[in-house]
Amino acid sequence: MTTNRWKALGVVAIVVVAFGAGLYTGAVRDVAQTVSAQSTATFNLDADAQPGDVDASELWKAWNLLRNNYVPTHASSTVPSAQEQLYGAIAGLTASFGDPYTVFFPPADATVFQQDIAGEFGGVGMEVGNDKDGNVVVIAPLKDSPAEKAGVLTGDIILSIDATSTQDMAVDEAVQLIRGPVGSTVKITVSRAGQTKPIVIPIVRDTINIPIIKDYQRSDGIYVIELYSFSANSADLFRTALRNFMESGSTKLILDLRGNPGGYLEAAVDMASYFLPVGDTVVSEDFKGKQPAIVHRSVGYNVFANKKLSMAILIDQGSASASEILSGALQQQGVAKLVGTRSFGKGSVQQLMDLGDGAELKITIARWLTPNGSSISDGGLTPDINATTTPEDVAAGRDPQTAAAVTWLATQ
Repeated sequence: MTTNRWKALGVVAIVVVAFGAGLYTGAVRDVAQTVSAQSTATFNLDADAQPGDVDASELWKAWNLLRNNYVPTHASSTVPSAQEQLYGAIAGLTASFGDPYTVFFPPADATVFQQDIAGEFGGVGMEVGNDKDGNVVVIAPLKDSPAEKAGVLTGDIILSIDATSTQDMAVDEAVQLIRGPVGSTVKITVSRAGQTKPIVIPIVRDTINIPIIKDYQRSDGIYVIELYSFSANSADLFRTALRNFMESGSTKLILDLRGNPGGYLEAAVDMASYFLPVGDTVVSEDFKGKQPAIVHRSVGYNVFANKKLSMAILIDQGSASASEILSGALQQQGVAKLVGTRSFGKGSVQQLMDLGDGAELKITIARWLTPNGSSISDGGLTPDINATTTPEDVAAGRDPQTAAAVTWLATQ
């Protein structure tokens, strides 16, 4: 069996172009479940051996009972082939784990998944995931995307995609329904907090141009870096933005990670290294005792070691995975205060494994732990300063979260 190793750092981005090495594509691994360097982790790949502690006689009894006795009762129904029956059994086994990020791909779905990674389809530009209740929820629309322009908001629960209900739907299946040819329209029906009736939102699919970073100095002297993704080159762009900040003469920094779904693990570690001494823990990869944990540490750029720095990081429900890794590291290492609302809580690691004959299995194999040992998946990060932005604030052009960060920075 062969494997593709993913440091899965996000949710699912329904977009179109492969950015970096597959970032932000149609069904791209968990929003970006982004491709990274090969992990030093090792895995038990002895998958062909029959478990000695499992009696599979009930499975084969059910198999033979169905094969020998089932009669189609509708003209349109057909008996699945033996291969389709096998894939159905694997899909059921996978679903029994109850993890929305552990998914079986039969060959046709695996092909679509790989096409998504290659960026061959149009998208709408939003990140989606499964919440704790199994709903398909919008993590965040990407900046200036068709989804954002159509009025999609963070926290919207997708009830249906065109005429298909999303009840009990895995996020990967939702992605396949939402993506499609550029210029075509998909209608999503959402439930929104504060609204008594579902909202139908038509979105025209398009090629998505993913923004990465924006930096500027406010009139009050505070410097702002808005980071939209942890892409392959985001660490280099972040270094340039930090240089601009240092050259501005300001000592007060706002890092805006709201709506940032994540990306490359290496980018998050590299960015954290600009603020931390060498060897400080950024994040740990915990395998729950199945193998030793992997600790990802600062490489020690630590450019502010002898400089005054007051830093606030803006987070919200759309801040996921790599955003949570960077935010958690800088908060818990005493570098920055978190301002906003609780983050998304995407703290698991997926690995894609080849089952043969084109079928693939995506398995959650670890979880991310912040420097103090907290699991990011256990409810996300809690801000030091709570500040909520409502739809009414957005409509009125208000930003209470930035205002709260500015108020705190004024005291530093």
